[in-house]
Amino acid sequence: MVKHMIIWKLKSSFSPEEKREKAWNIKVGLEGLQGKIPGLVDIRVVIDPLPSSNADVMLLSSFEDEESLKGYQVHPAHVAVADGIVRPATESRSCMDYIE
Repeated sequence: MVKHMIIWKLKSSFSPEEKREKAWNIKVGLEGLQGKIPGLVDIRVVIDPLPSSNADVMLLSSFEDEESLKGYQVHPAHVAVADGIVRPATESRSCMDYIE
């Protein structure tokens, strides 16, 4: 099983209300990929960090194998969410992929 974790910081120019809206849109968009991409086992987006956090949104996803993760990264449904919702709303991104 391959795990794919991403943490984003939303753009600092957004108001708190805009940040909530953008985070929700990211959650709905990414979680909506469940069942649409071969090899994607599970996908979850966390948008309610504790005040001690220095990030706004976290993606936790699982894939059958590394090839499935590679397919996800270029799948048109994922690219549409990434380019249309995620990238326009975020100013930084950290990623970690690992085998569990």
